[in-house]
Amino acid sequence: MSALANSSRLGKRPGLRLSHSALQRGALWLLTASSWVAIIEPSPYEIAFLLVLLIFALTGIRLSRALLPLALLLLGFNLGGAISLIPWMHDSDAVRFIAVSFYMMVTAIVLAAAMADDTEARLAALKRGYLFATWCTGLLALVGYFDIAGLGDHFTLWGRATGTFKDPNVLGPFLVLPIVFVLQDILVGRRGLIGGLAIVSVPLAALFLTFSRGAWGNLAVSVLLMAGLTFLTAASARMRARIVALSLTSLLLAVVALVIALSFDVIREMFEVRASLDQSYDLGVTGRFGSQLRSIPMLLSEPNGFGPLRFRWLFLQQDPHNVYINAFASYGWLGGFSWLALTVATCWAGWWLVFQRGPLQMAAIALWSVLFVTILQGFQIDTDHWRHFYLMLGLIWGLAAIARHRASEVVK
Repeated sequence: MSALANSSRLGKRPGLRLSHSALQRGALWLLTASSWVAIIEPSPYEIAFLLVLLIFALTGIRLSRALLPLALLLLGFNLGGAISLIPWMHDSDAVRFIAVSFYMMVTAIVLAAAMADDTEARLAALKRGYLFATWCTGLLALVGYFDIAGLGDHFTLWGRATGTFKDPNVLGPFLVLPIVFVLQDILVGRRGLIGGLAIVSVPLAALFLTFSRGAWGNLAVSVLLMAGLTFLTAASARMRARIVALSLTSLLLAVVALVIALSFDVIREMFEVRASLDQSYDLGVTGRFGSQLRSIPMLLSEPNGFGPLRFRWLFLQQDPHNVYINAFASYGWLGGFSWLALTVATCWAGWWLVFQRGPLQMAAIALWSVLFVTILQGFQIDTDHWRHFYLMLGLIWGLAAIARHRASEVVK
């Protein structure tokens, strides 16, 4: 007799049973699903992460020894920031800045450790939640850009779509990863072309309307890298032919969409301004690049850096717009060299990971394609507080730890 029938016979209703695995996946989905609101602090993402931390603490989580380099280098980076903060403890913004850095460190380590078990299902939950988040903020970005219901002032900045983010230059890169995942699904046959493009239509349109050169470049190079790695690791000639055909078709459709978008005067005018490589705020001794160059000799004589957020006080209210310079300026030599070492170690782990055969290879390729380009993008923008950067960082290290364990098991 079934449990349902037995419960009915006894006059009792069957209870709701929720497994630990379901709770963990649900918490991970909620984490990325809540990431669409970044205009307030603390954001829903921070609150959702506390739930993730609680659930995994109660249900179990394993920290692999392979994750120790990630943890130690992030700890060195943040300890450098804490030391650099000491003279500026009276500055609440500086204190908050370093506190957020410590918080981001914990998110990366926990997400890396979370990949050790039930990997594919947990990764799928994170992907679904992230795609949901891009639709939420993407729709509001479009509402704002086209000033629907008079909401333009709430979801745009400088005539560019921001959605629920403070800066279009952060919204744009945030939208890249789910787009790359869906495009990869199209290439390998997990989604149809029309259905897949419909799924990324809103995030893609929102990304374009951020008019962020960094985001455009991030998406273009990430897609090319993903397609190239997916092609190189394809199991058959038939699959490689499919990848080439669908890549060319998608490129043609993208060109058609761009031509249609540029037929609107207001979009074309902004596009022409933003597509130019010569922006006034970049040029000259006091421009962005000039300030970066002038800061380097100064940092060579400042072991503790300038202090968190102090760069802007020395260079006409400009932030470094370079995560590597910012690492030395806000976190001192200890933080700066820790960040450089973390970058090198992550590149080694990521490039090794994408060529490891297994059920997680496709996900690793999509993740690494975006993370690697984001690492390069760090030369033109501060990425050290991007939540999705730490998400990708943790996932790459987590997947690399799994692949390394499986490789060692094969050797034995």
